Amino acid sequence: MTTPFNLRTYRAGDEDAAVALWHRTWQQAYPSIDFTQRVAWWRERWRFELVPSATIIVAEQNRKLIGFVTIDTTGYLDQLVVDPDMWGSQLGDALIGEAKLASPGGITLLVNTDNTRAIRFYNRNGFRHTHDDVNPTSGRPVYAMAWTP
Repeated sequence: MTTPFNLRTYRAGDEDAAVALWHRTWQQAYPSIDFTQRVAWWRERWRFELVPSATIIVAEQNRKLIGFVTIDTTGYLDQLVVDPDMWGSQLGDALIGEAKLASPGGITLLVNTDNTRAIRFYNRNGFRHTHDDVNPTSGRPVYAMAWTP
């Protein structure tokens, strides 16, 4: 049986754990990319772009941060990060549920076209592919997806 997790609002003291979880998760999802070189960039983006403008909900289990979701006031979901040890659990669904509560008018997001696990997850949670796009930061091909109530 999986130990239950708690959801709560992000606190400044969560930064190191959130950045480490982002790094670990993305490195596992894309092992051919060296995300260690991107950690400083990510920390700056986290501090100066996401934290000031997004609602961030974190998940904890046994006092360890195991996931988070960021959603801004326009309904854009920038990050949904789930500890790889929790992939396939109900954690992602719970975090998406929190994002839907924070943005009841709808949500948009970009997902890498080669991230089939994430695409299946978003489809299962009511998101639909709206168009093809390119990630403005990485230049990678992405699908734009949207959830509407």
